[in-house]
Amino acid sequence: MTGSALPTGQRTAELAANLARVQERIAAASAAAGRRREDVTLIVVTKTYPAQDVRALAGLGVRQVAENRDQEAGPKAAALADLPLRWHFVGQLQTNKARSVVRYADHVHSVDRLRLVGALSAAASAASRQIGCLVQVALDAESGDRGERGGVAPDAVAPLADAIAAAEGLRLDGVMTVAPLAGPYAGQPRAAFDRLMEISSRLRETHPAANMVSAGMSQDLDEAVAAGATHLRVGTAVLGVRPGLR
Repeated sequence: MTGSALPTGQRTAELAANLARVQERIAAASAAAGRRREDVTLIVVTKTYPAQDVRALAGLGVRQVAENRDQEAGPKAAALADLPLRWHFVGQLQTNKARSVVRYADHVHSVDRLRLVGALSAAASAASRQIGCLVQVALDAESGDRGERGGVAPDAVAPLADAIAAAEGLRLDGVMTVAPLAGPYAGQPRAAFDRLMEISSRLRETHPAANMVSAGMSQDLDEAVAAGATHLRVGTAVLGVRPGLR
């Protein structure tokens, strides 16, 4: 059942149990990798789930939440403005949505082209906000291409990162990837995340503060922690199997 189908108390108990299991997985993966648990941040991806689920998660201690569609995220963030949440936008972003997204998002994980950098910069400046941006890396892309799920090829990361760092209203926070479904890393999330860590290390040679590495979802968070990811984007393991997109 999805979140909206259960009585409030029962749903909160379900979320608490799911969240505890995910936290245990992260703790175990961190220990196995010789990492401190506090160096790995859980972001709960709440797309397609109602605001009351996010409110329940906040009551359970969740502070970082993510959405991937502005038309859903905007109203949800507004309805939950009384909560101490940090909002992450993790979906593909059209330039004409930049103005709306910067009203609520603290981080945009999916920056993958110069036009989007320009749109986000203009919107952030107009709103007197600073938005943390991550370069989305497509590990299924050949040199110079964009990936099927968005992102830029590894050889295009540096110039895009430089543009973000130079843009008014934006802050270069690091890199993000989604384990690819095609190409040399298909079915090999650990190898994909290791490659992302190499890209992150190279980026930090010129941008030392860009130390955020967003990788790993419900099915592969353990591999992401082992590789060194700093932020995990977990939805299904906390909220349950998603209903179809509306």
